[in-house]
Amino acid sequence: MDNEALKGVKVMVIDDSNTIRRSAEIFLNQAGCEVILATGRLRCAVKNHRSRTGRGFVDIMMPRLDGYQTCSLIKRNAKYRTTPVIMLSSKDGLFDRARGRMVGSDQYLTKPFTKDTLLTAVREHACADA
Repeated sequence: MDNEALKGVKVMVIDDSNTIRRSAEIFLNQAGCEVILATGRLRCAVKNHRSRTGRGFVDIMMPRLDGYQTCSLIKRNAKYRTTPVIMLSSKDGLFDRARGRMVGSDQYLTKPFTKDTLLTAVREHACADA
């Protein structure tokens, strides 16, 4: 699946780092994706409800409610249970990856990610939806 097939795919990026959000936004926009940015769970919930996002990237290390908790809330909601959630983290340990799977994440990307790894993750989950 090339970038042409990603046109119009909705992706939400939830991260407290402006640099990570901006990098992801640039890479995803260049591929033709519709990008929704959020900095925390409350903004995520409001934006997700309004936009019906197709897939989401969630930072693990966020204040107040971390990415594991955010992923768990997304996956427990019947409306969003099938939404692919890709965890983003600077932690690369086996425990961290396992914990992500336990809360329902579909994939785990280590920061800093590259344009290729980000788009590959979106493509994989766009193919699964097709």
